[in-house]
Amino acid sequence: MLDVLHLSKTFRSGRGSVSALKDISFHLNAGESVMLIGKSGSGKTTLLNCLGGLEKPDTGRVMCGGVDINALTAHELSLFHRSRVGFVFQSSNLISYLTVKENISIPLELNGISGLTRDRRVLELLSEIGLSGVGGAFPRELSGGETQRVAFARAIAHGPALLLADEPTASLDSATAGQLIQWIRDLSLKQGC
Repeated sequence: MLDVLHLSKTFRSGRGSVSALKDISFHLNAGESVMLIGKSGSGKTTLLNCLGGLEKPDTGRVMCGGVDINALTAHELSLFHRSRVGFVFQSSNLISYLTVKENISIPLELNGISGLTRDRRVLELLSEIGLSGVGGAFPRELSGGETQRVAFARAIAHGPALLLADEPTASLDSATAGQLIQWIRDLSLKQGC
């Protein structure tokens, strides 16, 4: 499912060169879950961004389903993102002027799923995350934990093969965080994500 081969990434700034990733290699099978743990600034977000094709590594390759994502054209990478990857960012990145339902609908619409099928999937996801009654609310009307759960629902709405979550439980209480982690594990087993 995912092969990471000799990944390295260095950032240059006024502070000099910072090696965020240094010769990282690993393999993941479909349905496996991995948690990255490290101190702030250790390269966790950089690694996730490289795995999802949001950043290009200086050296190495990221193979997802046999496809070298760093060799994709901008158009091919866009198609890859919208069909095969789900992202949950540190900040939810929900679109403020769209309702919760509209935010969750985005990946479905991008993949040609509309109408009743889309609406059923959104309602199903809202129920699963315990937010059945908030589809018409805007992100500013939600708590931090609710916002993060909506971001997670949006990330998995289209059934991605790869889910990348950057500190998905940071703004959640321990009970909700535990539920979200269990949901991620269940998704991995059920969908091979």
